[in-house]
Amino acid sequence: MRLGEFVKAKKQSTASRRFGRWMQLSLLIWTGFFQLDAQSIDSLSMTYLGTAGWIVEDQETTILIDPYISRLKLGRGPSISPNDVRRIYSRTDYFESDTALINSIISKADYILVHHSHFDHLSDVPYIAKKTGAKVIGSETTCRILAAYGIPEEKLFRIKGGEDYQFEHFSVRVVPSLHSALNQKLYFDARVLPDTLRAPLKISEFIEGGSFMYFLRLSSHKILTMGSMNFIEREIAGLKPDILCAGVNFSRNEIFKYTERLMKLTHYPKWVVPVHWDNFRIPYGYSQDRALELKVGPFIEEVKYASPTSKVVVPTHLEEIIFRN
Repeated sequence: MRLGEFVKAKKQSTASRRFGRWMQLSLLIWTGFFQLDAQSIDSLSMTYLGTAGWIVEDQETTILIDPYISRLKLGRGPSISPNDVRRIYSRTDYFESDTALINSIISKADYILVHHSHFDHLSDVPYIAKKTGAKVIGSETTCRILAAYGIPEEKLFRIKGGEDYQFEHFSVRVVPSLHSALNQKLYFDARVLPDTLRAPLKISEFIEGGSFMYFLRLSSHKILTMGSMNFIEREIAGLKPDILCAGVNFSRNEIFKYTERLMKLTHYPKWVVPVHWDNFRIPYGYSQDRALELKVGPFIEEVKYASPTSKVVVPTHLEEIIFRN
């Protein structure tokens, strides 16, 4: 080989090695980016608002579920500081949101999902929907109430149950459900609110209006949310959530093998998060130890028996839980 050809080949070899090292380094860098991106896609944040309420967030979307924050003091109940409550409410009083408290907790929302229209699920939604501009998914009753409060029609998704909607960054299946069996199983509310409804509403005017569950697919997670302590077996069979937000108030004891059937129907979820166990008639910050002892404690034991591979995650008011697969 001539000297000139040797030098040229040497340069090409050196260039090839440099290119190869550059490609290896680039691959490592991009692999790192992909790993970080995979972690971020997999990560899901859920902040418990009490009752059946949540802030659910990933890097793209903020979804509120039953965001009841005002936590009014209704009638008799646990003693609380006069500084923490403006007055004692009755069910015949007109509802007023605690806007200062809401503003300190809620800054944004893309969508709001409402399980049913009782005041401990819906009553703060009119203010939050106006504040954030969020779109609201709920029953005809929910939408009539929100329309009475001035929420524009283009922000309201009326549902009947069975819908499975794809949005830009998540999808949600609307699962027909049943309200808790209250008053020793005598509860049933078939009332319908009129189109002529006017706001503000009394607390007693926030009627059920039909009940739903929601099956959310978000950030590689599947979340099944409950708004009360009841379900329709055929509607949840086969959904396979990895996160189940299960209602655990006393009324679950009115349902045949509630926890055992719920775990089996949802294929023994990876995480089970108890909801609707707290006393929502007292402000944030007050002890919920009695509710934890009497409601959550027995439920944890039921899950251990029915679904020993599931992990029960007990939420604390306003504290974030991060879920990663």
